[in-house]
Amino acid sequence: MCKDLARGVSGALSRLILEDHELERLLAGEKAAWDRFVARAAPVIFGAVRRRLEPAGRLADAEDVAQDVFIKLCKSDYRVLKTYDSARARFSTWLTVIASSTAIDHLRRLKKPADSLDVVPEAELSVEAKEPAWLKIPPGLLSPRQTLVLELLYQKDLTPAEAGEVLGVDPQTVRSMHHKALTKLRAHFSEETEG
Repeated sequence: MCKDLARGVSGALSRLILEDHELERLLAGEKAAWDRFVARAAPVIFGAVRRRLEPAGRLADAEDVAQDVFIKLCKSDYRVLKTYDSARARFSTWLTVIASSTAIDHLRRLKKPADSLDVVPEAELSVEAKEPAWLKIPPGLLSPRQTLVLELLYQKDLTPAEAGEVLGVDPQTVRSMHHKALTKLRAHFSEETEG
């Protein structure tokens, strides 16, 4: 049965090309165009949905999710369908992405919601208060200005603009010195942990 379905889906993919005039008819809401479209697109949509739902053990939801894909395409004056661009992808590829994302959204909605903070005992929410431990920066690793920038930003909790005023430099200069200091620190401490 799976081989038959796979053969049917691959055959449907090769036939599922949407010409501009067909898209115009769909967007105009022509019933005959929609009937042809549904007949041709259903195997592609169902196959994409099935591939997402089967590993999660939710294959029974496949028909409902496939229906949701068609609803998504029509909803809000065909907003999603209007996003198709033949220059960016084949229609079958685009439709497979839409169907897959709809199935993923369906699986996310099924996940158990997290407990409300109101029902979690306060003892489980408490965190031991700790003072931040400042890094011991080896002398000479950073320039005096880089060290001062780090002190102003992290110990004095100043913004780059405020630190720039203290130093008499542009805030972008503060950001640049900050970046260079962090780069040196990362390099130093990554060597230390590797060695």
